[in-house]
Amino acid sequence: MLRIITFSFITTFISSSILAQTATTDTTKAAAAAPAPALSITGSADFYYRYNFDKQVNSYTSFTSTHNNFKLGMATVKLEHKTAKLDMVADLGFGPRAQEFSYNDAGIVQAIKQLYISYSPTAWVKFTGGTWATHVGYEVLDAYANRNYSMSYMFTNGPFSHTGVRADFTFGKSGLMVGVSNPTDWRSVPVGYINKKNLIAQYSYAPNDNIKLYLNYVGGRDTGDNKVHQFDFVGTAKLSGLFSVGVNGTLNKSSRFTEDYATSRTWYGAAAYLNLDPAPWFGLTLREEYFSDKDGVKLPVPSKVFASTLTAQFKVDGFIFMPEFRLDNANEEIFLKSDATGSKSTASFLFAAIYSF
Repeated sequence: MLRIITFSFITTFISSSILAQTATTDTTKAAAAAPAPALSITGSADFYYRYNFDKQVNSYTSFTSTHNNFKLGMATVKLEHKTAKLDMVADLGFGPRAQEFSYNDAGIVQAIKQLYISYSPTAWVKFTGGTWATHVGYEVLDAYANRNYSMSYMFTNGPFSHTGVRADFTFGKSGLMVGVSNPTDWRSVPVGYINKKNLIAQYSYAPNDNIKLYLNYVGGRDTGDNKVHQFDFVGTAKLSGLFSVGVNGTLNKSSRFTEDYATSRTWYGAAAYLNLDPAPWFGLTLREEYFSDKDGVKLPVPSKVFASTLTAQFKVDGFIFMPEFRLDNANEEIFLKSDATGSKSTASFLFAAIYSF
């Protein structure tokens, strides 16, 4: 009898041990199979000096409306936390550049460049909610990500950001994004303003690693209940190890509420970016831009501008030094000479120092 009891105890103990080891092994395998969440922290800082040869500000584009001044640009920090299916981004910026970007906000909210959460149930679809930089245009807010330091007329007058929800789909070499957002550049529409949602969309196509094409759209009502539609095209091509090009064309058409939408006003532009990179530490970019504001929507009077900007980049690790020369020519006297009389052209020089990590 004692032997039977002892044998039963030993059998139970061994079975329990085997089950425990199996459960532990399965748990360990499951833990090993699930990738650990990834946290990345990046950031940047920049400042610049600009001198206008007419000794006037003479600037109608973003972020560099100064003369004979050293000026801070922006300090940024971007935190991104990723799991297999979820992605959270908090992208913050501090300084005059960030304040101008978030012009509809006040206080600490101006520091929010992007803040969104994304969910990818499968590899070919992603849903995003929050606020993010616009998909429209070739240039972006962060100085280190542009080849020129001063901005184009199209960037300045196009959308900066969108707040809402979007869905991104990938089909082989093509991509499609559709979304619904607040009126352009509004993170939160105040009480008393018109708050009608906008449609945003993008179709992208990359036939190979060297060519990328984008068709962009933003449309709906602004906070004044005016109808606004913007159509935009961006293309990039790497021609060789030395040469690459970018092109951007945009058309904005608006109909005023006060005129019962009967009269439309249009501005449009086109730009080419010619890039030469003879060495890893040195590059040159020539931007040639044509901007037409024939209805006087964005410039002081109805006019057209042709702007040429030549920028050099000297790179050491995360540091970029950018000297830049810019010449703006208009068909009307929208600029000022040193004696404050009107002028159809103006020239300026600036240098910028940028560091990113």
